[in-house]
Amino acid sequence: MSNVQRGTGNITGKKKGPSISDVARLAGVSAQTVSRVSTGAEVVRPETRERVLAAMTKLGYAPNRAARALRNGSSRTIGVITQQLDRTGETLTTAAVTEALELEGYSVNLIQVHNPESAQLSEASSRLVRQAVDGLIIVRAGHAGSESLSLPADLPVAVSDSRLVTHFPSVVPDQVQGTRDAVLHLLELGHRTVHHIAGSADSHPALARSAAWARVLAESGVPALPQWEGDWTPQSGYLIGQQIARDPSITAVYCANDEMAFGLMRALYEHGRRVPDDVSVVGFDGIALSEFSSPPLTTIKQDFSRIGRELTRLVLAAVHGHADTVTRHVVVPTELLVRGTTAPPSHL
Repeated sequence: MSNVQRGTGNITGKKKGPSISDVARLAGVSAQTVSRVSTGAEVVRPETRERVLAAMTKLGYAPNRAARALRNGSSRTIGVITQQLDRTGETLTTAAVTEALELEGYSVNLIQVHNPESAQLSEASSRLVRQAVDGLIIVRAGHAGSESLSLPADLPVAVSDSRLVTHFPSVVPDQVQGTRDAVLHLLELGHRTVHHIAGSADSHPALARSAAWARVLAESGVPALPQWEGDWTPQSGYLIGQQIARDPSITAVYCANDEMAFGLMRALYEHGRRVPDDVSVVGFDGIALSEFSSPPLTTIKQDFSRIGRELTRLVLAAVHGHADTVTRHVVVPTELLVRGTTAPPSHL
């Protein structure tokens, strides 16, 4: 976790916020106890800590953030919350956010929350506020809603794929158009239907791509099909691919990410089914490795660098008081890259 502070500035005309005494009074504890909670001291009982944190949230009290602002005008730090950094999409988006913030002279305070639907997201957001962030970017938060956050009402926030996009300024790739392009590409090649390996059920992008896949099939007059649920990893694509390879009726598969597509292709190869002669495969993400698979993977490319830049632009616009001058909800276009893993079915 990075928490390097840079930069100076001044603030004027700021309305005086709630004091430590106000928090103590509302929570029914001493000011010393509030101070201990603020600094993360372990000597406070859990139930007392929760009561103090609830009082801080209700009053909009952020002691470290306020103190640092009084000294410097800004902490020059942005909090970043994500769900699972071992997922390639999240890693690339988070890296893009970090790079964009660094170019703007901001450091990053990063927290990974494996189970956003639990109290972890509330605890993480409260912790970042107490550690003096100027704003917050949420890269992934599963299916958690705004009720899972503990934030001052005036804290600038920008989010990517999650339920939170309806509550805060957001940047998302065009999941629907990307999926439409993938499925229609396979149908236009002559495949009678398109099967789908979905991502994890705890992922908003996975659900969006799955829903779009089903909708395109329905619009094309293709009966609904069962789908397989992977977990974004090549291993899950490989294990599902063992089943697909044994079914000669399957000629086209749309995978929710490139890595599961790689696993699928290995399983097909091991069972003697050729790509694309016997089975056409399309991935999603357009990661660098997709160009170097054998054959090169047809995929839907999303621009992770632009997503990171746009998230940074939204949150810093709010930090600098210019939120009303930027678009609150940005949809980043995707691109179909047709390569060597798709072809007309061999029966044509």
